[in-house]
Amino acid sequence: MTDKAIVLSSGGIDSTTAMAIAKSRGNQIYALSFKYGQRHSVEIEASKKVVKSLGATVHKIIDIDLRQFGGSALTDDMNVPKHESLDDIHKNEIPITYVPARNTIFLSYAMAWAEVLKATSIYIGVTAVDYSGYPDCRPEFIAAFEKMANLATKTGVTKETQLKIETPLINLSKAQIIQAGIALGVDYSLTISCYDPDEKSRSCGRCDSCLHRIKGFKQAHIKDPTPYYLSKSASL
Repeated sequence: MTDKAIVLSSGGIDSTTAMAIAKSRGNQIYALSFKYGQRHSVEIEASKKVVKSLGATVHKIIDIDLRQFGGSALTDDMNVPKHESLDDIHKNEIPITYVPARNTIFLSYAMAWAEVLKATSIYIGVTAVDYSGYPDCRPEFIAAFEKMANLATKTGVTKETQLKIETPLINLSKAQIIQAGIALGVDYSLTISCYDPDEKSRSCGRCDSCLHRIKGFKQAHIKDPTPYYLSKSASL
């Protein structure tokens, strides 16, 4: 019997590659996306295209409102920081684009759905290499959540299923992630990474996420299919 896998989908490079990997491992894909009050809600449209292209069985889009709490440039009235290059970013600071408890909330929804489906895995495209320094992307967090998930669910307590949080990208650079996706036939023109896209759904080219994306394609020696509305000629 084909295993069922919940895959968190943001419409970006990492979650899309994670979904392609989950599919390549023979899983039946149940995609999960969130409208959480983010300013870059264009990612929902990207996730719809990605999910369709990868042939997910079901795609659920959940509405939650993290703007009620704010505390992030993505969910509050703050400007998204722009940089000329990745060298301008303070490496040891958690940026204001971090959304409090976001991955914990997303994984909790995925855990609930997994229990209903009796799915054995949740795929999340976190990486601890080329990323913005978010605390809920670290291996320690993933291990702690997986332990909690198997303590908090009926299926976990009865041992009917043991849930595994799969992080196939955790030790990969952005370039390696892109290369892995290309090898699996991923169409990255369907994806978007930008934290501050314009009204035409073009990426800014200067937020943390865009700069990591640009660097990844450059280092992977693969043409970046992304339309940018600000210059992407910055030194990376």
